[in-house]
Amino acid sequence: MLEIKDSVAVITGGAMGIGKCVASFWVQNGGRVVLGDMAEEALAQTKKEFEAVGGKVATVVCNVTREDECARLADTAIEHFGQINLVAPFAGVIKDGIMLSPDRETGKITRKMSLQDFQFVLDINLTGVFLTVRECAERMINNNCKGLICLVSSTGSLGTAGQLNYSSTKAAMSVMPKVITAEFFRRGLSNRLRCVAIAPGYVATPMVKGMDQKALEKIVADVPIGRLVEPEEVAQLVGDLYRNEAMAGDVYFIHGGLRLGSRG
Repeated sequence: MLEIKDSVAVITGGAMGIGKCVASFWVQNGGRVVLGDMAEEALAQTKKEFEAVGGKVATVVCNVTREDECARLADTAIEHFGQINLVAPFAGVIKDGIMLSPDRETGKITRKMSLQDFQFVLDINLTGVFLTVRECAERMINNNCKGLICLVSSTGSLGTAGQLNYSSTKAAMSVMPKVITAEFFRRGLSNRLRCVAIAPGYVATPMVKGMDQKALEKIVADVPIGRLVEPEEVAQLVGDLYRNEAMAGDVYFIHGGLRLGSRG
């Protein structure tokens, strides 16, 4: 079993949402965190909050689609704390839209998802994860670190209408733990480095709770436990997966029993 105390977590999207909650959990349990995010002000505020309770925190304003910035993020962890034990590339975006939208009267296509909207989500949610994982794992190997790469998939990976771009990236997250684990195994690294993914359902982040309340009520009505998943519950799962060294190469759902209908 691994211990969170004194371990070092590198978390992108760490200034808000699930990323911030995982970082808070890490600090509360005696771990140290390196937070990457594009939101400079929110990042500075998060650092201030964590340090006020004795947390050891380093921050990097980081665009995860840039190789040099992901390398700087990983280097910061080694320079400040000497190791990396958890990699949580949680930076992500949505840009929802139907691929093809026909006019109700004529049946002819009047709108379609733009290449820009499709590529924007892929760049951050997929390429950004690849670069973050690659750079951090390289430094973990070179510095003889032991730990976990924890990706974030989603129930959207099962296929949600209006989210072809987002669902495609989250489906990719579902297969990456198997591929990365196999590659570590081939290279004799799998006893030190593991890879998993978590797949949340609807989580009670500020963004979700701020939705139109009628729409939110419809969402909650489809969740068997009768409520949204709390961010702290997601953070706890990350911690459990980190501690338990038998957990490797798979996706772990945390969705309150949610099952998407045929219409997504």
